Order: sequence, then structure tokens, then C-alpha cells
Amino acid sequence: MTAVSFLGARTNGAQTSFRVWAPRAKTVDVVFASNPTARDSFPLVRTTSGHFEGTLDSDLEGACYRFRVDGQKLYPDPASCFQPEGVHGPSQIINLRRFEWTDQAFAGPEPSDLVLYELHLGTFSAAGNFAGATRQLPWLRDLGVTAVEIMPIGDFPGERNWGYDGVSIFAPARCYGTPQDLQLFVDTAHRLGLAVILDVVYNHLGPDGNYTAAFSPYYFSSNHKTPWGDGPNFDGAESAPVREFFIQNALHWLRDYHFDGLRLDATDTLADDSPRHFLAELSDRVRREVADRKLVLIAEDQRNLAQITRPQSVGGFGLDAVWSDDFHHEMRRLLTGDCDSYFQDYRGTVEDLARILNQGWLYTGQFSAHQGKARGTDPSGLPAHAFVFCIQNHDQVGNRPLGDRLHHVVDLATYRAASAALLLAPQTPLLFMGQEWAASSPFQYFTDHHAELGQLVSEGRAREFADFHAKSTQSIPDPQSIETFLRSKLNWDEVERSPHKKIRALYHELLKLRANHPALRTEFRTNFRASALDGDTLRMETTAGLHRRVAVIRLRGRGRVFCNWHENRNCRVLLHTEEERFADDPMPPEVHIADGVTIVFARPGAVVLSDR
Repeated sequence: MTAVSFLGARTNGAQTSFRVWAPRAKTVDVVFASNPTARDSFPLVRTTSGHFEGTLDSDLEGACYRFRVDGQKLYPDPASCFQPEGVHGPSQIINLRRFEWTDQAFAGPEPSDLVLYELHLGTFSAAGNFAGATRQLPWLRDLGVTAVEIMPIGDFPGERNWGYDGVSIFAPARCYGTPQDLQLFVDTAHRLGLAVILDVVYNHLGPDGNYTAAFSPYYFSSNHKTPWGDGPNFDGAESAPVREFFIQNALHWLRDYHFDGLRLDATDTLADDSPRHFLAELSDRVRREVADRKLVLIAEDQRNLAQITRPQSVGGFGLDAVWSDDFHHEMRRLLTGDCDSYFQDYRGTVEDLARILNQGWLYTGQFSAHQGKARGTDPSGLPAHAFVFCIQNHDQVGNRPLGDRLHHVVDLATYRAASAALLLAPQTPLLFMGQEWAASSPFQYFTDHHAELGQLVSEGRAREFADFHAKSTQSIPDPQSIETFLRSKLNWDEVERSPHKKIRALYHELLKLRANHPALRTEFRTNFRASALDGDTLRMETTAGLHRRVAVIRLRGRGRVFCNWHENRNCRVLLHTEEERFADDPMPPEVHIADGVTIVFARPGAVVLSDR
């Protein structure tokens, strides 16, 4: 990696350098905002690659600047480190090497140890910023999660957004605080033993404030379409600098902010017909250039494509894990009966849920009625941690008409049972902020666009859920309303109240069991088996040497089930979800141990058995 491979502005305390890609421009100047220590403008020198670069022999940290292209308009830096006045304003020079890190002993996460906690910075804490989230990190450590996954923070227009409308993707959103605040958040997490993973969006840039076209027409290409318009140009003319732009973004977050990994948004929309797929190049580059610690790369991808996580030595992309939506969708269909959209592809059966647990996903090439084509590939050989399971995430909650969570539509006994299935499965579990205490707040879709664009977004949201509105007395929340955003904030005051306190206690106990029980830390292909005891009851058995653990999970209604137990060895109950410490209205199942185990469930719940 050469000394000039960076993009944007960098200062080392003695010199300040600039570099921007503008292949069709004749001239590019750095024009400084009002700053007594900075020259008014500085011409950059064009290189053969179409980059413009230059260095000033002074420390310009804190100075604000724009690029002037061909002597005409002024634009913010596409690789700006910070946008203190918003995405349309000037960029600010930040010395990201000045922060004094204390995380040298933190080696990074093992993929097999991941318990992910997805959060949105603006709604996770009362303050809604990096500092507020930092204060809550001990709570997450004590809960038992091992990694915090932050929804996108690249700067976006307005003061509130999910993050997927980001346009200044190198700059932490100024509404959350400063770059130093973000560095402190990560450093504090590492000190507590928590990894931090950042959600990044490389399939599109937002509709307002994207100035890349002012520098180059090659960033996006009409050869590949996405739901948001033209796709990123990873395989056409001048695609090499485009690939480098996004790879430099990944390296920026991993090196300058010490993130431990990335969650790559909607990788099924990253079309690339080049000999080496962008994801493979990204995976290789970040592991080679950030080689001092372990990194985790996770894809969100609806294709059930095993190639994503297979090693590059056998033609894979070399990522560590991929979201497996089949677990969520099958569970949701089973518990709620939802059958619209992609839920039509799921029967909602315990048998299929067991198949997903045994394979990693359900669709391995079968025809999908929703997609109108075959979906999925064979996941044989992939480890358990390669599949990310959830029963809630930002999409599955926030893209519902009212942003209601699973525990808002099923009773708490059922919710406790589903939670046990998630946390005791061998795959990588992902929690969405607040689910660990059955938070009362919804998570709704919110934006803060300018009036014209905001009206289009609001009208589009209303059209999307027109059928729901016709059948319900409740109105679709307006994304542009500040109230929609405020409703989505977690209410931390309720955590110690009923029933939230006991739900949190259950999550803590299940995560402790997951971390400490030997039978939960084993290879699932050979030592794990899920099966349907009947149409409403799931059995999950894991063995490790002489250790055996069986979870019997009643997902619907009451009933009696029988569970074989081998060789008359000792059997004891580790926990059940309906005991008093987890439920305000305890209704524990009857467990009879004699020539096997008979369990009589009065309602949904989970019983965890062990021979040790």
C-alpha cells in the first residue's frame, strides 16, 4: 500500500495532504472556509490515474474546506472525515491519529463466540448520540452479548435517519457527535471486552447530498440496477478507482476507528461481473492490511448463497457469516400466521424450523413463490457461526406498518420460548436493541429530508401500506414527523419494572448458559440435532464428549411431550422459561424423569435438560 493510497484530507501534525479522484476534471483546488491559519485556496496536481493530490507544510486540523472543480462550483469532499455543518456544508480536517487508544490488549472477536446486539445510535439512548451509547455499554457487557453492531453512521441529510440514506460515508454523522466521540465509544467497548461491528452501505448512496457525480461519472453504472437506481460500478470502465473508494472506506473504519468488523448491507444488490468479485477483494484487502487483530465480515444477503462464506481457496468470497432470514421468517409464520410478501414461502411448521437449524437455512435451490424463481444453495460444510439468526432486527421490526416488535403481537410465554430457541441454537444470534427486556417502544421508519423529498417519502410510505390502512383504524406513522422518531427511542426507565426486568433476567441466564455449557460450544454439523417432537414442540440436542444438553421448546399452546434420554444417565433441569424468576405469572411445566422425560406444558415455554 503506497503512501498516497488514502482519499480525502489527512494531517499528521506537521503536514496536511489532500487526494480526490476526478478523472474528467482539468483542475481541482482546495478552497478553505474562513480560517485565519489556512490559505484561501490551494491547487492540487493531477496524476495519471485521474487523482488530484497535494500537500501543505502545515497542520490544518480543524480547518474546513471544499473542492472547486474546473474553477466552477464548490463541493464537499466525497471522502470527508467530518461534516460539521451537514452533508451540504464544508468538510473538516480531522487528525484521527491523535486519539490515545487503550485497547492494545483487545485481540478482536472469534466468529464462533459472537452474540450480536444491533442498535441504532439515535434511538438506543436518551441522548441519542455516541456519548449516550457509551454510557450503556456496561449494560450490554453484563447482559452477555459479545459484539455491538451499529446501524450505518455515514453522514446523511437532516438530524435523524436509519442510516441507509448516507452520502458522506467516511464521516460519522455529526448529529451523533464528533469522530473523537466515536473513537471513545469503540475504545470503551474494547475495554469492556465487547467487539464493535459497523453496518456499511456499498450498494447505493442516498438521494440528497451525494456529490460523487460532480467529480466522476463512473461511480455508478446503468449496467446494473438496484432498488435505489443505478448500481455501483464494480466492473465497468474506470471501475478500479470505484472499488478502491469503497475498500478505502472499509479500511478507514477498521484502522482509524478500530472497528472489529463490518456488516455489509444487501450484498445481493452488489452486482459484479468482473473476474474477481468485489466482496472477495474487500475481504482479502482488509485482512491483509489490518492484520494485527481478528476481523469479522458479515453479509446481509437474501440469496442463501454459500459462496459468500466459503474460503477464497475454493472459489468463495471469504466472509465470516451471512444473515439467514429463513429462521426469522419461519418462526414468524409459525407464531403469528403472517403470510404476505416473503412469508408466503414458509409453511410455519416446527419441522421446517428444525430443518433450518440443522442446515443453516431452508431454501437450498427450491422454487420461491415470492421471488418467482429458484432460491438458495447447498450450505453443507459451513460452520454454525456462518449463519446469523434473529427473531427481531431493524428491518423486520421497522418495515412493518407500525414498527411493532414480536413481543407486541405474541404473548410473553411464547416470546420467552422463541427467545430460548434463538439463544440456545448453535448459530450466531443477533438481538435487536430492547428485545432483551421486551421493550414497549416500537421501532418505526423515520427520516428528516428537505420538504420536497420528505413529502415524497411520506407519500410513498402511505402507498406502501395502503392495504393495512384500509383494514386498520391506526394511521401509518409519518417518517418525517419528529414524533415518529421519538416513539422509536428505547425507554430505559422501564427496565426495572414488570414484566421487563424478568425478561431481561431470562436473556441474561440464557446467554450465560450459552457461554458456559460445554455442549453449547461444539461443532453443530456432527454434534447438534434439531427435530420436531410434534407440530408445536421443537427439540434441540447438543453433545460434547460426555456432556449433553437438550432444549425442549413448546412454541404453541399446551401439551404433553415425551423426550428419550439415553442409557438411563442422570438428567436434570437446568432451567425453564416459565419459572418465577422469568415470569410474573409463573406456570412451570411438569417434568417427569423416568425411562425418558415427559414434560407437560400448560402454555408455551422451554425446558433445558442436561446430564451434568
